[in-house]
Amino acid sequence: MPTIPEPPTTVGAAIPANTPHAVSVMFPKWQDNIHYEEGNPIVTSRMECGYPRFFIHPFIQKLCDRLLNKYGKVNESGMLFPSRKVAERCREFMKQYYSKTQTVRIVELKLGPAEKYPAMPIFMLVFPQDGFKIAKQFWQHSGDILSSRMAERCLEVLDEQDKKDKQEQEKPLPMGNRSRYANKKQSLSIEKEEKPIEADQYVEERYGRNLPIEFTNQAKVALRRRIAGILSTEAEQSIQIKDYHKATAIELESQRALQGDRGIKGLSEEDVYLYPCGMSAIFHAHRIAMSVLDSSKKSICFGFPYTDTLKILQKFGNGCYFYGLGEDKDIDDIETKLKSGEGILSLFCEAPSNPLLKTPDLKRLRQLADEYNFIIVVDETLGNFSNVNVLQHADMVVSSLTKVFSGDSNVMGGSMVLNPNRKHYQAIKAYQDNEFEDLMWCEDALFMERNSRNFKARSKIINANAEALCDYLVEHPKVDKVFYPKFICRNHYDSVKNATGGYGGLFSLILKNEKAAQQFYDNLRCAKGPSLGTNFTLASPYTILAHYTELDWAEEFGVSRYLVRVSVGLEERNHLLKTFEDALNAIDEV
Repeated sequence: MPTIPEPPTTVGAAIPANTPHAVSVMFPKWQDNIHYEEGNPIVTSRMECGYPRFFIHPFIQKLCDRLLNKYGKVNESGMLFPSRKVAERCREFMKQYYSKTQTVRIVELKLGPAEKYPAMPIFMLVFPQDGFKIAKQFWQHSGDILSSRMAERCLEVLDEQDKKDKQEQEKPLPMGNRSRYANKKQSLSIEKEEKPIEADQYVEERYGRNLPIEFTNQAKVALRRRIAGILSTEAEQSIQIKDYHKATAIELESQRALQGDRGIKGLSEEDVYLYPCGMSAIFHAHRIAMSVLDSSKKSICFGFPYTDTLKILQKFGNGCYFYGLGEDKDIDDIETKLKSGEGILSLFCEAPSNPLLKTPDLKRLRQLADEYNFIIVVDETLGNFSNVNVLQHADMVVSSLTKVFSGDSNVMGGSMVLNPNRKHYQAIKAYQDNEFEDLMWCEDALFMERNSRNFKARSKIINANAEALCDYLVEHPKVDKVFYPKFICRNHYDSVKNATGGYGGLFSLILKNEKAAQQFYDNLRCAKGPSLGTNFTLASPYTILAHYTELDWAEEFGVSRYLVRVSVGLEERNHLLKTFEDALNAIDEV
């Protein structure tokens, strides 16, 4: 198991500390989160990074500024995307919400190739500065974001080109044969000069932690097999990755005959798709549903979801019905709508949900979907397939690989898994064959493959830690309520729980009042910031961060404005219990 580093203590520090591509940021005090949401430079000016869909990584900001200086005009801004299709979708989105779309244009560039890295296509959407907020909404909602590692490599290519241009300008004018010969020798030496390997790259490759860049395709195959649940034993996990590409058609058919970890007959890596992040998988699941069924119908968002899932269903397509409580009586209402002739395109839900950890009655929803011909998409990020089998009830299962699957909080990724036994499988498969773009940057795939090798073992430890902590908290007199699948909608969770699975590593708690929540949070000695599913325990005042401008609305669905969400890590269990005990003891007596 990985060593758990001490969390940083200063506001704005990367989590983990000193990690260039960290996906979380330290907000040690409750008020820090409010300052962040209000854009107060007390916090924002000190941020080394942030969650990449909300806070554009400094490497990406720097690259965009550099390209704007060359290709933009005065008072223009830009947004970088990994493909032309994504940039065009952003432009279409801006047409709905921005009046100056006639001035929006796409600048296409290709940088590299550089050393062992492939050529890097960059698509910059350029628009007046007041359009940035609209473009940023698309970046956040769609999840089709540029990799910060790719931006870093692009900057290196530009730096190298600038260096060569400067050397070319500084060359003396030719002065006879001798001078020409000397200049030729000098230019040859520059061409042959080897760039030093970066320290982090050296460590990852030298000690076998990350694979060399040449094995990117094999790493992606390994990831897809792992997500499909085909590589289920340690012996299979230890197969040398360079041998993966040798799989024959016969071997693939033998895989399809096995049910694997997910218990789905016929499932293979061919049914798994990788995306830049989890929200990208959700966004494309919605696009698939609109393409294979009647897009004039509305979708359903069942249960209080992570914020951007609802935004996707509301802003793209024909809108949605929102059942924010996600209770059994809501399914009664859905059934009434369907029986009255109301058509449904798709139903999106989480199992369990974030942050209330509710699990819907997936069996009943599946029966309605089969009878009334709509698609079910389940986000299994919090449950994860080592704990639950939700694919049996879904057409598509989506997940954020950034979370517990990776654990290291240093790389983004998402996945979509198709159920090959569902009615619309062939139509979905045909759509993916024509439309799917592999936008996962090669280095991100290598980090994700490395991080996820011990995913199942980590998941078991996290399950046990979280359950012990929740058993302690639910009985504590200063705790008002604990949201955890063991205590919330347990019958529905248990109906999809694997025999060897647990209740996951995420829970939320509500203290007696807002002051108590602040005192608890401020005195909790662990990492504190956005994201979840990390190898280290990570807490956040969830509603403040996710719904600061709509706190009253969130409370209508049971999401308290002073709810604290906790993602449990791999720390020693007694240490964790003592950490939470100390934070609770710091609360003034009510």
